[in-house]
Amino acid sequence: MKKIIAVVGPTASGKSALALELARRLDGEIVSCDSMQIYKYLDIGTAKPTHEEMREIPHHMIDIVDPSVVNSYSCAEFVDAARNSIDDIISRGKLPVLCGGTGLYIDNIIADTEFSETVADTAYRESLFNLANTRGNEYVYNMLMEIDPESAKATHPNNIKRVIRALEIYHSSGVTKTEWDKKSRLRKSPYDARIIGLCYNDREALYERINTRVDLMVESGLINEVESLIKSGILRKDSTAAQAIGYKELLGYILGEASLEEALESVKRESRRYAKRQMTWFSRNKDVHWIYPDTFAVNDRFKIIVNNALNYLTSDGFCDIIDK
Repeated sequence: MKKIIAVVGPTASGKSALALELARRLDGEIVSCDSMQIYKYLDIGTAKPTHEEMREIPHHMIDIVDPSVVNSYSCAEFVDAARNSIDDIISRGKLPVLCGGTGLYIDNIIADTEFSETVADTAYRESLFNLANTRGNEYVYNMLMEIDPESAKATHPNNIKRVIRALEIYHSSGVTKTEWDKKSRLRKSPYDARIIGLCYNDREALYERINTRVDLMVESGLINEVESLIKSGILRKDSTAAQAIGYKELLGYILGEASLEEALESVKRESRRYAKRQMTWFSRNKDVHWIYPDTFAVNDRFKIIVNNALNYLTSDGFCDIIDK
């Protein structure tokens, strides 16, 4: 099995710093698993690693999508590209270190999910959209209810794109979306994965870190970055990239929809909410080795975190620390 490491946790928990140090000590390369770091030009607000860090340790899956050209990038596309990066890293004798807070990406990489996006019939799909326009969404929804009631019950009738996608899967493969998803979950992972999670026992301490990080982003030029992206036409209000936390709120400020104070408070609030969702997501994974930074003295905190992680990764011979 292919050995990989993943460093996970909520935003501002210190994942990037830990992943970078582990890559240094374990002869690794980093695979970013962040749904917004994939976009070019969105640098400050997505907390991308510095140019110096990327020169020292190769980083993959960063700046792979031009938001002025591609409006959306699916989880399936990301996972496929990330697996190719992982294979490339392993082929060169290096250790892949996954790092990011997008749990959907990390879980599907490790689980080796086979996405139904590979099944397609554009002509049939178009005919269903035409049918929905002439007979109504309810009519098409009832078609799904007849062949795949479990999928239908999990989908709102007016979510016509998802309804039609489920019908397209069955039409093209003869397998319902429900059956496809179940089979995918039963696939054996090709990875021997060790997952390290960073989380704070004191939620308020984490939230304070988030607030401070937003302030530092602003000091580093986040507002100017957003203004430049808008003027260049790269960041459009209807684009997926513009929904990134920090960009969405400041876009509203620049367009005169909110004051700067209101926009920045919204950035902090949405960042805290996102962190809460991330903690909920990762807490469900029983394979995560959790480290709680706020249980250690501030002066020695990072050293203790790194040593804890290295002890976990090397104690049973999973990997070896390299000599520098």
